[in-house]
Amino acid sequence: MHVAVIGAGIIGVTSAYYLRQRGFEVTVIERNPGVAQETSFANAGVIAPGCVAPWAQPGMPSRVLRHLFAREAPVVFRPRFDLAQWRWLARWLGECRLERYRRNRARMQRLAFYSRDCLHALRQHHGIEYEQSQGYLQLFRTEAEFERAASARALLKEAGVPHALLNADECRRVEPALVEGTPLAGGVHLPQDETGNCAYFAKRLKEIGAAQGVRFRLGTAVEALETEGDRIARLRLGDGTLAVDAVVIAAGIDSARLVRPLGIRLPLYPVKGYSATAAITRPENAPMIAVMDETYKVAVTRMGNRLRIAGTAEIGSRKLALRDASLGTLLRVVRDWFPGAAAYGQARFWAGARPMLPEGAPLLGPTRIANLHLNVGHGSTGWAMACGSARVVADLLANSTPEIDLEGLTLERYSRRRG
Repeated sequence: MHVAVIGAGIIGVTSAYYLRQRGFEVTVIERNPGVAQETSFANAGVIAPGCVAPWAQPGMPSRVLRHLFAREAPVVFRPRFDLAQWRWLARWLGECRLERYRRNRARMQRLAFYSRDCLHALRQHHGIEYEQSQGYLQLFRTEAEFERAASARALLKEAGVPHALLNADECRRVEPALVEGTPLAGGVHLPQDETGNCAYFAKRLKEIGAAQGVRFRLGTAVEALETEGDRIARLRLGDGTLAVDAVVIAAGIDSARLVRPLGIRLPLYPVKGYSATAAITRPENAPMIAVMDETYKVAVTRMGNRLRIAGTAEIGSRKLALRDASLGTLLRVVRDWFPGAAAYGQARFWAGARPMLPEGAPLLGPTRIANLHLNVGHGSTGWAMACGSARVVADLLANSTPEIDLEGLTLERYSRRRG
C-alpha cells in the first residue's frame, strides 16, 4: 500500500517514519528543498508535556487587548479585513471559557505525554542525538504574575507532573547563570521536561527513513488532490502526477488549502512566532536548562554552542516578514537574564507560521474521504506532539487501535454538538 505524506516538517517526517515501520510504501512530498524548512526550522525546542496548553484560555482575550498598543508584548494583534481571521477569532473566543480550556488542555496533554514516550523509545532505538537537554524553568518577574499562575500550577499537580515552586534564590541555584538584578519573584522547575533541536532531529529521522526505503521528493509542490469516487486517486504535482493508495496531510498551514476543494473545512489560522539564534561567547554565562520568561512568553534554550531565543505570537499577518519590535522583545528578554552570554548583535532571526486551531488540540486520522488522513493543527506544540501524533496516524492507517484515547483529537469533534 503506497501512502503519500504531504509535508516534511517534523509532523510529516515522523509520520513517514512510523508509516514505514508499519510496512507501508511511503513517499514524502515537500515544496522546500529540505526537511524542516518552515515552522519546524528554528522553534524553541521545548518538549514540556505538563505545560502544553491551548492558547485559548481564560484571561487571554483581555491580555491581548492589554498589549494592543505595546511595543514589547508577548501577543501582537494586527486586525485585518480578512474574514478568515475574524471567523477564527470568534471560535477562539468561545474556547476561552474555563470548562473548555480544561477539556482542551487535557486532550493536548494526553497526546503530549504519549508523544514524549514515543520520542524516548525512538531515540533509544536509533541512538539519535539532537542537542537535547533536561529540565525546564519558568520565571515570574512579579508576585502578581506568580499568583496568577496558581491555577496552572494546580493543573500540574492534578496531572501528577513533577514540579517544584522556587523562590528567587532557589531559581538561581537551579540555573546559576541567571543574572542578579533582573526582577524575579519566583519560578516553577519541571525537572522531567526537556528540550532539543527539532530541525536536527527531523534531518536525522529523514536519513533513517530514507535508509529504510522512504522516498523523499523535495522541491516538489502539491497542486491538488485528485479524486475518483470517494477516494484520492493521485496527487497533481508541479512536475506531473503521483498515483497513491492513501494520503496523510501534514502540510502545516497549507493543509487547509489542499483539503478545501474536497469539502473539508479546517479552521486553521497562521499565528506567527519569532526566534533568534546566537553563538555562545561566554559559556559560563549561558543557561544549561531551558528558561521561560512568563512575562513575555519567551523561551531561552541552549542548543550546543548556540542560544535559541523564541516566542511572541502575532495574529493577523500571513507574511513571514521579520518585525523589529518582536525581535526586540526576544533580545530584551535574553539580555535581561543572560547578558553577555552570546553574540546577540550577530544573531540570526527567523519567523514561522504556527498552524493553529481554535481549540489548540490537533486533528488526527480519517476524513470523509476514505483514504485521506489528517495530521494537522499542532500550533506551537508540534515538536512536543510529533512522535505521538505520527504513531497514532500510522496505527489508524494500519487498522490498529491506537494506544491512547482519541476523544477530541479527530474531525469528529466538529460534527458533535459543542458543549
